Amino acid sequence: MEWPAATDGRTDGPTDKGWVDSVLITGFFGVVALISWALLLFAVFAFVDAATYREDAYRAAGKNNKGFWLIILGLAGLVMKFFSIISFLPIIGLIAVIVYTVDVRPALREVSGRGQGRRRGMPRRSGGSRGSSSDGPYGPYNGRR
Repeated sequence: MEWPAATDGRTDGPTDKGWVDSVLITGFFGVVALISWALLLFAVFAFVDAATYREDAYRAAGKNNKGFWLIILGLAGLVMKFFSIISFLPIIGLIAVIVYTVDVRPALREVSGRGQGRRRGMPRRSGGSRGSSSDGPYGPYNGRR
């Protein structure tokens, strides 16, 4: 492989600044493209998740209706697909997706009963009972020694 010629005529290595700049710029935009794809997938996940809940779950959770969130999240996904993440609109879309994910989604999961699963680090209880306040991590605590 022959390296681009340096300004003094040598060809012993990559000393041409324009060549290095083009490699760095290509790498930067490659990273930006990966981030844009990740954010698009995040928006698509939020849209599909919002579409799986019933309309009355949104009312019971006290959040905006289902149509509102589907429009907002759909627009966020379209903006993230067709605009560069460096521009302003995808950042607004990302904020909308984050609001749905951290505020609306947990409320919908609680109202619809999807959030009743096992907590991290806690063993499953048989029969679906919540247990007593004196239950330890391995069952009831009676105080016996």
